Amino acid sequence: MCGITGWISFDRDLRTSAETLDAMTETMSCRGPDDRGTWISGPAGLGHRRLAIIDLPGGRQPMTVETSGGTVVMVYSGETYNYTELRQELVRRGHRFTTDSDTEVVLRGYVEWGEAVAERLNGMYAFAVWDGRHDRLVMIRDRMGLKPFYYYETSDGVVFGSEPKAILANPLAKPRVTLDGLRELFTFVKTPGHAVWGGMHEVEPGTIVTVDRGGLRRHVYWRLETRPHTDDRDTTIATVRSLLDDIVRRQLVSDVPRCTLLSGGLDSSAMTALAARQLGETVRSFAVDFVGQAENFVADELRGTPDTPFVHDVARTAGTDHRDIVLDSDSLADPEVRSQVIRARDIPIGFGDMDASLYLLFKSIREHSTVALSGESADEVFGGYLQFFDEEARKSETFSSLAQFGRHFGEDAGLLRPGLTAALDLRSYVADSYHDAVSGIQRLDGEDDLEYTMRKISHQHLTRFVRVLLDRKDRASMAVGLEVRVPFCDHRLVEYVYNSPWALKSFDGREKSLLREATADVLPRSVYDRVKSPYPSTQDPKYAVALQDHAKDLLSRPSHRVFEIVDPARVEKAADREAPQISQASRRGLERTLDLALWLDMYSPELVLS
Repeated sequence: MCGITGWISFDRDLRTSAETLDAMTETMSCRGPDDRGTWISGPAGLGHRRLAIIDLPGGRQPMTVETSGGTVVMVYSGETYNYTELRQELVRRGHRFTTDSDTEVVLRGYVEWGEAVAERLNGMYAFAVWDGRHDRLVMIRDRMGLKPFYYYETSDGVVFGSEPKAILANPLAKPRVTLDGLRELFTFVKTPGHAVWGGMHEVEPGTIVTVDRGGLRRHVYWRLETRPHTDDRDTTIATVRSLLDDIVRRQLVSDVPRCTLLSGGLDSSAMTALAARQLGETVRSFAVDFVGQAENFVADELRGTPDTPFVHDVARTAGTDHRDIVLDSDSLADPEVRSQVIRARDIPIGFGDMDASLYLLFKSIREHSTVALSGESADEVFGGYLQFFDEEARKSETFSSLAQFGRHFGEDAGLLRPGLTAALDLRSYVADSYHDAVSGIQRLDGEDDLEYTMRKISHQHLTRFVRVLLDRKDRASMAVGLEVRVPFCDHRLVEYVYNSPWALKSFDGREKSLLREATADVLPRSVYDRVKSPYPSTQDPKYAVALQDHAKDLLSRPSHRVFEIVDPARVEKAADREAPQISQASRRGLERTLDLALWLDMYSPELVLS
C-alpha cells in the first residue's frame, strides 16, 4: 500500500528544498505508518510512507537500481498479485534480487521493459519512476483506478502525490477551486482526470504520464473494450468461478493479518466464503451495524432487510471468526469524525453517515488486521443496481446512477444559493459529461438496442461511478493504515463479464445472476435468495437530531464562508423539521452543508465563483 509523493523541477537543484519534500511526505503518514523515506538528486525528489505488507524488512522505499546509464528510482503504492511469476521471468533474464518484495519486481520490471511493464502487472498500483538514464519521470496507475494518483504541473516540471494534500503541501500548488471544481463536487459524474482542485489532475486509470524537459505526455495502456462473447451460459458461469478462485487466492497473499469485509450481501458473502475455502485457516470477518438497527429496522425501496441476520448466516456457514462493529448515533454525528473523513478525502464528497460509518468500521478493523478483502464493485461488474432494471433509467439520456440517486436522496442543486445554481448550470455539465462518457463505446455488429443500452449502462458504472466508490474506500481505509483489496476489480474478470451479454448477466431475471450461480455452492440459501441491499445507513432519529443541532450552530454564524455556496434558508428549513419526519433529501442536505463548512475551515481554499 503506502503513500507516494514527489517533485520534479528541471530548473533547480531540489537538494536545497528537502524540507518541502519532507512536508509533502509527512502528509502521507496515515497511508504509511510503518516507515518513511526520501530521495533527492538534482531536479528530482521522491518521498514515500510505507504500510508494510510483503517482505516487512526488505521493502523500504524509495527503491533504486543502478544501471550503466544511470540511477533508476521508484516510489510505489499498492500490490502486484502476479509478482512471483514476473520475478521468475526477470531472474531468467539475468536480474538479481536483493529483497522478496513486489516493489523490487516492479522496479526491475521497469528497467527490463520500460513503460510496457504496466501491461504485465495484475494488481492495484500507483507508482512513479525517476529514470536517471533519460532525466524523465514516469507515472503509472492501475487499470481500474484502485489506487489514487494526482499531479500538478508547474512552470518547470510537476508535483505529484497519492492524495491532493501531498501536492498542496508544496508552496507552488495553491488551494483553489473554480466553478468546474464545484460542478464535480455536486454532480458525481467523476470526469476522468479531474481532481476538483484548480490546476490539479488525476493520472487516469490505465494511463502512463511521462514528464521530461520537453513537457508532459499521456499514454493509455488499457481501456475497457468491446469484444464478442461466444461462451454459453454454463461455460460463462464456470469461467467466472475459475477467475474468482484465482483472484481470491492471489489477493490473500500477505505477511500480515488478513480479514474480509462482510455485509451479508451476495458480493461480500461469496468473497468471504471463497477466502475461507482457500486460506487453510480461520478467516476473520467484520461487519458494520448500528445500535438498535435490527430491532427497529423499517424496510424501504432501497433496503428491504437488515444485514445482520445474513451476515451471521455466512459466518456460520463459512466458519469465520466474526465480529460486528456496532456504531451509535453520537459517533456517526461527531464533528471530529466528520473532520477525519474530510481530511482523508481532501474534498467534501457527500455520503454523510455512510462515510462516517465506513471510516469507523475501518478504524476498528485496523486494531485486528492490516489487510481486508472487500466485495466492492461487484454491482458494477455483474449488474446489481436497481437502475440496471429500471425502464425509466434505461431510457434516460443521462447517467442511470444519478437518476436513481436523485430519486432517493434529492438533487444537490436544491441546496445551493440561487445565483450559484445559475452559474454552475449543473444540468448542462452532466449532459456534456454523459455525452463524453458514451461517445466512444463500441457497439458490436448485430448488437440489438437493448444489449447496446445495457452495455452503455455497464460502461458508465465501470468507468465513472465505480471510481467514486473506489476512491471513497481507499481514502477511508488508508486514513487508518488499512489495506483494502478489491477482488471484483481484477481486470480479467471485468473484461470477461463486461462483454457477457445482458441476457446472460440476468438469465434468471435477477441481478448478478452470473455471480450468484458461480458461487452457489458456497453460499447459505438465505444469501442466495436475498435481494440486493446497498451499504447500510442508520435509521436512528437521534442521528438526524444531532445533524440539526450542528446545523443550527452553523446558522448562528451567518458570515461563515459556507453560505457563499449554500442557501441558508434551505438549511434553516431542514434544521427546523421534526426529526422523525425529516426526509432523506433534507438529511443529506444537512450533511452536505456541515461537510462543506468543515472543508472550508480546514483547507481555506480560494473559491472562484464566477
